[in-house]
Amino acid sequence: MEKTVEIDFVSDVVCPWCAVGFGALEQAIKNLDGQVKAQVRFQPFELNTQMPKGGQDIVEHLTQKYGISAEQVQVNQKNIRERAAAVGFEFHPEGRQRTYNTFNAHRLLHWALHEIGPDEQYHLKKELLKTYFTLALSVDDPINLLDAVARANLDVGRAKEILDSDLFGQEVREAEGHYTGLGITSVPSIIFNKKHLLQGGQPVETFEQAILQLAQ
Repeated sequence: MEKTVEIDFVSDVVCPWCAVGFGALEQAIKNLDGQVKAQVRFQPFELNTQMPKGGQDIVEHLTQKYGISAEQVQVNQKNIRERAAAVGFEFHPEGRQRTYNTFNAHRLLHWALHEIGPDEQYHLKKELLKTYFTLALSVDDPINLLDAVARANLDVGRAKEILDSDLFGQEVREAEGHYTGLGITSVPSIIFNKKHLLQGGQPVETFEQAILQLAQ
């Protein structure tokens, strides 16, 4: 019988290293198929809690946030795109143009996990990451969020009900508070079996080793 390892993947859908980490974790789980069962749950973290509707130009945002030049932003973006491609997650060739608030995306992810199940949440998380990084679309536009729901084969009507209301808002805020209360200030933060923490866009091999060690 396969051992099960529980994984809480704390992340945001506009975080490039979260997409890299997602791709690496996905590859690791595939490589361990038949040896270990990984139960993944995606937990909310917002990089841009105060971002207004419509977002902000990404170069402007990153130069202001990190105090680096526009040229360095472009170099960093290119490096991250290459890292993502190496783990099977294709970014848009022109890169992302803007960054956005993601609260509504997290409300949908909460719905998928708690009303449907972790596998369905996994598919939705992947499609939301693709919306932003592969298609380079806004993730604060409800139409794009509903398109991601449709691609994940989930109930678009129910998702629209959620977006048109404040459903799961309090639950998302409480979950965010829980993880920041644990000291998590950067993402991705990957927690194994509620106890062991890995942070950052780790290589596939690192995830494999962690999962195998915990399964044993």
